[in-house]
Amino acid sequence: MVKSWATFGVDLHVDVTRTGSGLRKGLTDALRAAVRGGRLAPGTRLPSSRSLAADLGIARNTVADAYADLVAEGWLTARQGSGTRVAERAVVAPASAPPRPRTPGGPAYDLVPGTPDLASFPRAEWLKASRRALATAPYDALGYGDPRGRVELRTALASYLARARGVRADPERILICSGFAHGLMLLGAVLRQRGARALAMESYGLDVHWNLVERAGLRSVTLPFDELGTRTEELTGGELGGSGSRSASASGGKRGGPDGVRAVLLTPAHQFPMGVPLHPDRRAAVVDWARRTGGLILEDDYDGEFRYDRQPVGALQGLDPDHVVYMGTASKALAPGLRLGWLVLPPDLAAEVAAAKGYADWSCGVLDQLTLAEFITSGAYDRHVRASRLRYRRRRDHLVSALAAHAPSVTATGIAAGFHAVLQLPPGTEQSVVRAAVWQGLAVHGLTRYRHPSATAPPLDALVVGYGTPTDSGWPGALEALIRALP
Repeated sequence: MVKSWATFGVDLHVDVTRTGSGLRKGLTDALRAAVRGGRLAPGTRLPSSRSLAADLGIARNTVADAYADLVAEGWLTARQGSGTRVAERAVVAPASAPPRPRTPGGPAYDLVPGTPDLASFPRAEWLKASRRALATAPYDALGYGDPRGRVELRTALASYLARARGVRADPERILICSGFAHGLMLLGAVLRQRGARALAMESYGLDVHWNLVERAGLRSVTLPFDELGTRTEELTGGELGGSGSRSASASGGKRGGPDGVRAVLLTPAHQFPMGVPLHPDRRAAVVDWARRTGGLILEDDYDGEFRYDRQPVGALQGLDPDHVVYMGTASKALAPGLRLGWLVLPPDLAAEVAAAKGYADWSCGVLDQLTLAEFITSGAYDRHVRASRLRYRRRRDHLVSALAAHAPSVTATGIAAGFHAVLQLPPGTEQSVVRAAVWQGLAVHGLTRYRHPSATAPPLDALVVGYGTPTDSGWPGALEALIRALP
């Protein structure tokens, strides 16, 4: 029978030197050195004397005496009910140590786009889903697992995406990844293996995506942009922009399109950051290009669930599942910290991307996958999305009303969906407004930050305002600070 003290103790690594001075002194010296050197931090609870004695194979009295010596010296404290702990004490830096630099205070308000209201994360519902998922999980779920991810989550996603986003999905062709960047890395590696030399991208987007593409050995070639969205017809001919390592000569003639382009990355439902949905004619044009050339469309549906003024724009993937990779994540609907994303892959690409991920699902925690599957199938995901949609729509309406009342020269665009807006500014004022925002304690980005270096159209002056980022209590103050910074 296992004794209770053997299972309720805590582990402690201590190297006791067995010298002529005896075990008691050796243990005392080792513990004192561990505390003095910082390996045992103040407040750390030590094992009971019985537990540590059993672990070290020495007499319990030897441990008790060593603890008593260190308590007397002030290194440890012993109180009934709380056990033996490392004593709290002030740490005095050596006289020769340089002073620590002062950390300046961060902004009071954050309107940087890309992050949802993390305070609204449904903790109680997530905890319930986690308990149910863990209680019903098969034993083999805790193994290394299928590189595509848990079948429970892939099945739940196939049903949800078909219902909510019009995606034609099969669990066998869904791969779970640790977010959009991970998915893009996998696709970039596969495209390079297939002989692609370049990937077409929107002229406004995120530099992290551009860099990931180039790290995969592909040039990023930009497509022009106008009021109808990205000009996808440029894939069929004409010169595509380029700069430095991104430059291209529009040589054409290669299978897949000009400049060795065999794939294009788009945000068709709600272009980031401009906020314009891709015009139906251009959606049809890019699908036609993919069919004729054997090209591939990478569809980033980053906030497709958040549409306010009319029916959501369906996923482009529904038009041609054989030539579109649908890419989604839990980052906007729930939280980026979950590190969960998914790829819905064409049949002839699924095996290659799974192989690129590896032989085991090393990047995505199984328990979080099972929890998200339960969260979706129980209906909790739909309830949370609908509640978030209402919250963000109210904030958007507050923003539009405040602009009309206090900054009528500033126009908000791209506000039919998502939780960010583009505030168009008078020409030449973007940098001064960003500086004014800093003075108001506000973190906000100018549109220039999202403009690809090879974009050829004249730059626009604007702010990209992420109104989903603040908490409910912080939103009014953030909006007031923004209004004070605007012209």
